[in-house]
Amino acid sequence: MTQVIVLNGGSSSGKSGLARCLQAVLPDPWLAFGVDTLIQGMPASMSGSETGIEVAADGGVAVGSSFRALEEAWIEGIAAMVRAGARVIVDEVFLGGAASQRRWQKALGGLRVLWVGVRCEGAVAAGREVARGDRVTGMAEAQADLVHQGVRYDLEVDTTHAEALECARTIAAHVY
Repeated sequence: MTQVIVLNGGSSSGKSGLARCLQAVLPDPWLAFGVDTLIQGMPASMSGSETGIEVAADGGVAVGSSFRALEEAWIEGIAAMVRAGARVIVDEVFLGGAASQRRWQKALGGLRVLWVGVRCEGAVAAGREVARGDRVTGMAEAQADLVHQGVRYDLEVDTTHAEALECARTIAAHVY
């Protein structure tokens, strides 16, 4: 039985809504955590810091050594919750593509993981980004393909035209 669902997709691809829909359609309780949770939990001093996380005017994202150290602890913490019996949906943005996935694979070793690619055409994600109003313009377009480079999935969904609930049902069919 699946213990962890990792949703990887670019900014504004619909991962957070998809995670909420998964929580609604899966029969057992699942916790949902996203990379945004990690970033919000970090001290404000790490935002715009060379060792923290920097978002460029064009939407590019760079992370430094302090960010990586906290990210590693967070990933290990998620894995510990799963090993303690929780089922977890992870909403992630693999900025490093395959290297990002390897960090998660290392921490989740021995657990049953469903790797899900959440795709969305860059132009559609960019439109969502503008509508949200809480993202740097250009981030969605820049990440739409980048986050999938070299990543291996068990399943992919495309939120370009499909509703989150429809995608959640597709994923749920692969969980059990």
